Amino acid sequence: MTTDWTVRAISRAMLPVLLALTLVEVGSGLVLGRFESQLLRYPTLLALVPVTIGTAGNLGSILAARLSTAFHLGTLSFDPADEQLAGNAVATLALALSIFPLVGIGSWGLTALAGSVQLSPGTVLAISLSSGIALAVLAVAVTLTVTYAAYRLGLDPDDVVIPVVTNTCDVLGVVVLFATVQLLL
Repeated sequence: MTTDWTVRAISRAMLPVLLALTLVEVGSGLVLGRFESQLLRYPTLLALVPVTIGTAGNLGSILAARLSTAFHLGTLSFDPADEQLAGNAVATLALALSIFPLVGIGSWGLTALAGSVQLSPGTVLAISLSSGIALAVLAVAVTLTVTYAAYRLGLDPDDVVIPVVTNTCDVLGVVVLFATVQLLL
């Protein structure tokens, strides 16, 4: 893969991606708008939204950076039996299992300090952990798919994968959190 570092080449490669991601983010805002009444009724959920979508995007970005590095080193294989690929995916899921309980308890604690707790810590923990696990699985799937697509299209994964993954995880974060709240409340 050769990289042409001209403004024209970079714009030609990234402009369609950025335009599509703008539409994706509008979708995220629309979903969040439908979720507004529950967010106002349960302030803990309001505190949970940015941290959840940010953490999901970060998990996907970490995996994307690792896959991009492996791609540039020539060690990336998209074979499902590849131990390095599976190890990175499992590490991402393990990180989610360790961080999302802290996200839930932290959101509950922040809301408790503000004096507007409506949900029990157990409920917030369940919402955070279940949505976090689902988001981690989706982030791994999106990251692998986008990295593979970049590879097949001859694009530099450093340029394409992280923006696509973080924006997609923003939308998925809102949708998954909203769906989890609907199931658990």
